[in-house]
Amino acid sequence: MKVTVWNEYLHEKESEAIASIYPKGMHQTIADVLRDTSHEVRTATLEEPSHGLTPEVLDETDVLLWWGHVAHDRVSDDVADRVVKRVWDGMGLVVLHSGHFSKVFKRLMGTSCDLKWREAGERERLWVVDPTHPIAAGIGSHIEIEHEEMYGEHFDIPTPDELVFISSFTGGEVFRSGCTYKRGRGKIFYFRPGHESYPTYYHKDVQKVLKNAVLWAKPTAVERPTYGHFPFSNEQ
Repeated sequence: MKVTVWNEYLHEKESEAIASIYPKGMHQTIADVLRDTSHEVRTATLEEPSHGLTPEVLDETDVLLWWGHVAHDRVSDDVADRVVKRVWDGMGLVVLHSGHFSKVFKRLMGTSCDLKWREAGERERLWVVDPTHPIAAGIGSHIEIEHEEMYGEHFDIPTPDELVFISSFTGGEVFRSGCTYKRGRGKIFYFRPGHESYPTYYHKDVQKVLKNAVLWAKPTAVERPTYGHFPFSNEQ
């Protein structure tokens, strides 16, 4: 498959502490994980022309992973609409952590996608609530992350088609952390962990979820449905 990993790539250039965790950027760390599975992986970042997501790049992308945080408003409406259309047409989308507030995810969900949060380096435990789901394959009962940012309910999203993970935090909050959706012909997975201040994307179980999610979200080879006016035919 052809996979594109998109990242703002701002935190890593502006903070020495974050650069020490992800010296090549989070996008390259995630891309390296997926390259281990023999996918053809490219990266794209905010400050590239068209944010690295030209029509040609998106047309060649089977699954897009999206990480954004401080520059959601800097993503052009044209590029956001281009990504949304590709999802409708069958491209898979994996939205990571604070990408929940991206233009792309909010347009696909049709809600505010807001939540409550706290950055205190708390323990996060992601409980597998659907052990039969392909995204949870090989995970066991839960994933333990020593330090992460807290996200808490209420998470203003549509009811997920499938709920794969629920997180609990040291402070007592819970959160729907692994949600799937279908929009048009495309499949979407939202995965909560991945705050830039913590080495979450080096966690072996988190990496396994990313690999599983890409395989799950790959386009389905079906003929595009016919829309619009359809003339009467006696042959039907």
